Amino acid sequence: MKIYNTLSRRKEEFVPLEPGKVKMYVCGPTVYNLIHIGNARPMIVFDTVRRYMEHKGYAVNYVSNFTDVDDKIIKKAIEEGVEASVISERYIAECKKDMEAMNVRPATTHPLATQEICGMLDMIGTLIEKGYAYTAADGTVYFRTRKFKEYGKLSHKNLDDLQGGNRSLLVSGEDQKEDALDFVLWKPKKDGEPYWESPWCNGRPGWHIECSVMSKKYLGDEIDIHAGGEDLIFPHHENEIAQSEAANGTQFAKYWMHNAFLNIDNKKMSKSAGNFFTVRDIAQKYDLQVLRFFMLSAHYRSPLNFSAELMESAKNGLERIVTCADKLNAYLTNENITKEKSNKEIQLLIDASKYNERYDEAMDDDFNTADAISVIFELVKFINTNTDENSSKEFVEALLKQLTTLSDICGLILTRKEEILDKDIEEMIAARQAARKEKNFKLADEIRDSLLQKGIILEDTREGVKWKKA
Repeated sequence: MKIYNTLSRRKEEFVPLEPGKVKMYVCGPTVYNLIHIGNARPMIVFDTVRRYMEHKGYAVNYVSNFTDVDDKIIKKAIEEGVEASVISERYIAECKKDMEAMNVRPATTHPLATQEICGMLDMIGTLIEKGYAYTAADGTVYFRTRKFKEYGKLSHKNLDDLQGGNRSLLVSGEDQKEDALDFVLWKPKKDGEPYWESPWCNGRPGWHIECSVMSKKYLGDEIDIHAGGEDLIFPHHENEIAQSEAANGTQFAKYWMHNAFLNIDNKKMSKSAGNFFTVRDIAQKYDLQVLRFFMLSAHYRSPLNFSAELMESAKNGLERIVTCADKLNAYLTNENITKEKSNKEIQLLIDASKYNERYDEAMDDDFNTADAISVIFELVKFINTNTDENSSKEFVEALLKQLTTLSDICGLILTRKEEILDKDIEEMIAARQAARKEKNFKLADEIRDSLLQKGIILEDTREGVKWKKA
C-alpha cells in the first residue's frame, strides 16, 4: 500500500508505527453553521481511507475533532443573544446528521476543543519552559517560529519569503511579537467572549494548539496519518508540526494526506459568488449517497468540479450498481432456485475474483477510488452478463457479497430506501406539528429526521409544512 506523503511530496510504502494498527487524525469542521460540500469532501475521502484500512485488517483509531470555540461561533452567538456553547452544540448535532446521511461513520473519538483546555495549558507551559514560546505584556502567548528549525518542511515555504511576501497569512498583533512570523498559542479574552483561566491571562486558545493536544491525548506523541483539506497545509498543519515536535521531542505524524479543493462550475466556492452550497442544499435534490459517489469519482488529490451535470452522471452511475444488486436479490426470492453452484459457476467465481485483486491494486495505489469504482462497474457488467433466473443460490449470493463488499469500502449503500405512502407522510407531519405545539421539540426533530432518512424533505413555510421527495 502506497500513500502520497505531502511531507516528502512522493508516494511512500505504508508501514504503520505498530504492526496491525493505524493511528489517524483528521481535522474536523468549525461548528458555527451547517457544513458545506467543501467540508464533505475530506469527511467522505478519509472515511473511505479508514474503511479500506479496516478491510485490509488494520485496527484503526480514528480521531476527528470539532472546533467549538472560534471567532465565527462567538459572532453568531452574540447575534442570537445566546452562549457560544448553544451554537456549537446545535451545529455539532446537525453535522452528525449530515455525516450519517452521507454514510460517514462516527470517529473512534470526536473530541471538542473546549473540553481539552487543560491539555492545551500543559502543552503551552511545556513550550514556554523549553524556550519555544513566550508571553507578551497583555498575556498573549506566542510560539517562536524561527526557533523550530524545520518550520516550513510540510508546506515547503521559506521563512524569509513568508515574512517578505505573504503578510496576509500572518496573525495580527505584530507590534508585541518578537518576530512577525510568531503565531498565537493563547490570547486574552474580549468582552462577551467565553474564556478560561490560565497562568498568563484569562482567555482562550489559538486555533492551532487544539489539534496538537487532542492528537497527543487520544493517539500519542507520534501518529501514523494526519489528514485534512489542502487549505490546512499552511499555516494550520505547519504550526501543528512545530508545536507538537517542539513539545514532545519526536516526529508528529509519519504520513500527511491532503485532499484537493472542490470547485463549483469551475469556480471557487464562495458566498459572495452565489455558488455556496451546504450539504443540506444538496439533500434537497439528491440522496446524499449520490454526493458520496460523486466525491469518490475522482482521485482525492485531484481538484474536483461540482456541477448539476456531473451530479446527474453520478446519480446514474450509482443507480447502475444499485439496480444490479436489486436484480441479484430478486433472483434469491425465486422459490425454484437451485441451491448448489454448477461447475461453470465455480469457474465464473474464480474469474470474478480478479475484480477484487484489481480493486485492491487501485486502492493500494494511494487510495485511487476513481479506478476502484471503475472496477465495480466492470463487476456489474460481469454480473449482468453471467446471471439470470436460472443461476444457483450459492452463485448469486457469492456475487452479491462481492459487489456489496467492494461498494461498502467506498461507503456506498446498495439497499434502496423504504418507500413511504403519501398518507403516511401526512400522518407523520401531523404528529410533528402536534409535538411542536406541545413544545416537544425533541420528538418533532426525531420525526423530521425519520422522514429525511426515508427521502422526504420538509419545508416550514408561512402556508404550512410542505414536503417533497429527495
